[in-house]
Amino acid sequence: MKSLGGFATITASAASSQLGAAMGAHAFASIGPAGVVAVRQFVAAAVLLPVARPNPRRFTWAQWWPTIALGVVFATMNLSLYTAVDRIGLGLAVTLEVLGPLAVALGGSRTRLDFLFVLIAAVGVYVLVLPGPSSDWLGIGAGLLAAASWAAYILLNRLVGQRLPGLQAPAAATSVSALLYVPVAVYLIVQGQFNGMAILYAVAAGVFCSVVPYAADVIALRKVPARLFGLVCSVHPVLAALAGLVLLGEELALHHWAGILLVVTANALAVTCSKWSGSPTVDPEM
Repeated sequence: MKSLGGFATITASAASSQLGAAMGAHAFASIGPAGVVAVRQFVAAAVLLPVARPNPRRFTWAQWWPTIALGVVFATMNLSLYTAVDRIGLGLAVTLEVLGPLAVALGGSRTRLDFLFVLIAAVGVYVLVLPGPSSDWLGIGAGLLAAASWAAYILLNRLVGQRLPGLQAPAAATSVSALLYVPVAVYLIVQGQFNGMAILYAVAAGVFCSVVPYAADVIALRKVPARLFGLVCSVHPVLAALAGLVLLGEELALHHWAGILLVVTANALAVTCSKWSGSPTVDPEM
């Protein structure tokens, strides 16, 4: 029952993230990816701080350093993902990003099957982007940076979840990230780029991409092992592709869907096989 509740929480978090990302993309033309991320972090901090009420003055260094690191990861992960979404589309960007959870799932094992899953994922990425002279390498690189950030997010989120009660960890980390984006917001205000619809879309992104997932993930990662989190993360590319199609009008080619399928399959098989092979994972109750 405990794992079932964690599974449902992570799935809801995934759906919320992709809905919010699609809504935030509507504001790119006005305030850019950095502007959307800035508003996202302000909204998340405004919601989480009054609820969690963290007291930074009582934090020990063992609590502070992963919180600061998580805040930097929030800032990097969101900006790199949105930059990728802006350049290569939501479905492709999230498919590259999900390589992060796959890396976490495979990180504790070196079996032949694991190398097979890495190969499947690599083929999937190749089929997805079909690299060539016209490839958007900046967008692809941003997607891969988002993947590395997501892997760090999983590990750090679980660590601070063990060291800080309730929602204090995501609240404090989001505040750190929000402070990093104050210069971005000031610049956009001075330039007069904020407008009503852009702010509305960015606020919606903040609620659906930050408030809901950050709170849901830190709760879920106390209930389920990292491999189950990685398994559910496999649905992100599919949900992103559907959100991009319905909300952004992004139509994917056949090779895009084939690449998404291969990456999702590699992720799902990796975390499923790690369960039965006894591959070492970090238990949230440790």
